Amino acid sequence: MKPADLPGAALIASAPTAPSARWKPNVTVAAVVERDGRFLLVEEDTSDGLLLNNPAGHLDPGESPLQAVVRETLEETARQFTPQGFLGMFMSRFRRTRTGEDTTYLRLAFCGTVGEADAGRQLDEGIVGTVWLTYDEIRAQPERLRSPLVLECIDAYLAGRRYPLDVMNVHPSLYQEPGAVQPMPAALA
Repeated sequence: MKPADLPGAALIASAPTAPSARWKPNVTVAAVVERDGRFLLVEEDTSDGLLLNNPAGHLDPGESPLQAVVRETLEETARQFTPQGFLGMFMSRFRRTRTGEDTTYLRLAFCGTVGEADAGRQLDEGIVGTVWLTYDEIRAQPERLRSPLVLECIDAYLAGRRYPLDVMNVHPSLYQEPGAVQPMPAALA
């Protein structure tokens, strides 16, 4: 496939010149958890109101995507997440309703299972609670979804998309203290 044949190629060709600062997307992880035909979602209090999302959050410095999705799921649902497959990489761009901020997300989504909720664990700030909804219940309320990626990740899961977890490679330097990380070779800098 030629670059001009890729989805969105016409939009890219007509896009305004990029700003002088290097652009970076927000890198996030998400968990798709299905049990008895229902999907685990979180209700999140956002600047745009109470919205539904997969258990998800930002990748933190010094952690792998797998570590991040386990941590985020625990923080947002009080449940231990066991990843079983990689669903893929998803991207979305939108303008926030209240602030007008233009935001792009690169989401790494995983599927897996969760244990029972730890009733004594406090949920992450902004998380009001968790719900188990059927696919039809989720599709029936698109205005309540935090982003289109919520449904896209579930659709990938339902389509049977699964990649092995070892498709993610993490170099040991990720876990080193900042001063211990080797400088980038001049040829790559």
